[in-house]
Amino acid sequence: MKENCGVVGVFNVKEAGKILYLSLFSLQHRGQESCGFVLSDFKNVYIHRGMGLVEDVFSKVNFENIKGNFGIGHVRYSTTGSSSEKNIQPFVVEYKGKIYAIAHNGNLVNSYSLRKKLEEEGTLFQTTLDTEIIMHLIFKSKKNEFVEKLIDGLEKLKGAYSLVIFTEEGIYAVKDPNGFRPLCLGKLEDGYIVSSESCAFDLIGGEYLREIEEGEILFIGKNGLKSYYLKKNKISRCIFEFIYFARPDSKVFGKSVYIARKKLGERLAEELPFKGEIVIPVPDSGNIAAIGLAEKLKIPFEMGFIRNHYIGRTFIKPFQTSRELGVKIKLNVVPEVIKNKDIIVVEDSIVRGTTSTLRIKELRKAGVRKVYMAISCPPIKYPCFYGIDFPSKKELIASDKDIKEIREIIGLDGLYYLSLEGMLSAISLPSDEFCTACFTGNYSVETIDFKGKEQFEI
Repeated sequence: MKENCGVVGVFNVKEAGKILYLSLFSLQHRGQESCGFVLSDFKNVYIHRGMGLVEDVFSKVNFENIKGNFGIGHVRYSTTGSSSEKNIQPFVVEYKGKIYAIAHNGNLVNSYSLRKKLEEEGTLFQTTLDTEIIMHLIFKSKKNEFVEKLIDGLEKLKGAYSLVIFTEEGIYAVKDPNGFRPLCLGKLEDGYIVSSESCAFDLIGGEYLREIEEGEILFIGKNGLKSYYLKKNKISRCIFEFIYFARPDSKVFGKSVYIARKKLGERLAEELPFKGEIVIPVPDSGNIAAIGLAEKLKIPFEMGFIRNHYIGRTFIKPFQTSRELGVKIKLNVVPEVIKNKDIIVVEDSIVRGTTSTLRIKELRKAGVRKVYMAISCPPIKYPCFYGIDFPSKKELIASDKDIKEIREIIGLDGLYYLSLEGMLSAISLPSDEFCTACFTGNYSVETIDFKGKEQFEI
């Protein structure tokens, strides 16, 4: 399971290049394939993009020589469009002598049919991004003003999109009418910042103001803030932002991720059918749920796995043929913590089950007596089409296996998944305003272009 993407935009801030860089660094967990930003001082436009991590891509940039007080940025993990230089965002175009750019978090479910129609009309594409489709729809609109073109183009989209759009007059922050992916607004001195997560505000001293509303198109320019609205659909916030994706020190959809994860662990403790002597998390995404579970059960919380925080893709690459070695490189067992004990391992989710199987083998080798696993969400049975890279249904272990079969495959003495009701009750937002399609198969937006295709089998 991999992250989706992260977007950021700033307006009327000093040293906007540095602010964008730091913000992208804060959002690095949302995408590690490529990154970039587009920056302006109302006279000149500066563009810098590249493959790799934020620190590496911007390592040779002399920020002292970059003038600008507004711009947008993006970190990418490819959910639609291959991983290549041509697909780096922000996606930039020139139209009638002006520069425009767009950065996208999410996934369109009608991108194939839109692209096909545009190509039949003679539109040429530079990338395989569904983000480029959005830009073409905007500028093919017969409307006059840019915001009218934008609204006209967005009304043709179906699926998940949180966008930041650069124009030479200011920036737009856009969230789809279902509100799948997070996007929040903050204040920074006399200016503003928008970001996928509020953790980007903390590093630069920004103040969190609010979440961008579902269907809101927020323009930030010299005259301040102005909002326009698309027709709202059923609110379908991605619950996996709370379970796994977002940083625990962030607010997404207006709520603390840390508090939500701890409550997931507490609710898990209330439902758990077995007992253990200690609780250990699978770092890092299982840490906070494990704290909540341990406190509720009144048993010790221990770090039975230690994560190596200093490895990168370059180091792991030669060993990718050995999945077992790759798991050991990332996480190492502390035998003194778990030997001759009945332990409860807390994990945020199980996708394919292969990594969990290898981790449990390592615990067995280290001398654990009994090992139970508690999962802070229900079984993932269905793929996601809204911007999360869940594999096809046939690759999801829970799609055709019951809990007993999964427990035996992984090698556990006990396995428990948090109930759907328990998960929803742990987060202080209306339960009917979450997308739970990966658990239930109930998709709030019809997956138009994916039905019947084996790789996206529902």
